[in-house]
Amino acid sequence: MNKKFDRELLADVAERLITHLQTRTDVQNIDLMNLSGFCRNCLSKWYLAAAEKKNISLDYNQSRELVYGMPYDEWKRKYQKEATKEQLKDFNTK
Repeated sequence: MNKKFDRELLADVAERLITHLQTRTDVQNIDLMNLSGFCRNCLSKWYLAAAEKKNISLDYNQSRELVYGMPYDEWKRKYQKEATKEQLKDFNTK
């Protein structure tokens, strides 16, 4: 295999990552940010940027719904917890 990613494989990997994050509602975005430097919102922004690059009509709320698997406000209401002092401290020191 050459050094360039196979786009079909990469699409499958991205889809699997997004599906995984949709099922792992216990994992908070701040935990993702503190551990990896990106979260569901980042994925939503990257998805939107890719759509714009290909002149596909999409807005941020639509891209978030694709990543979260539901409207963002619904996800927040159901699953988002208040960040702890430790999480915020960790986030603000990076």
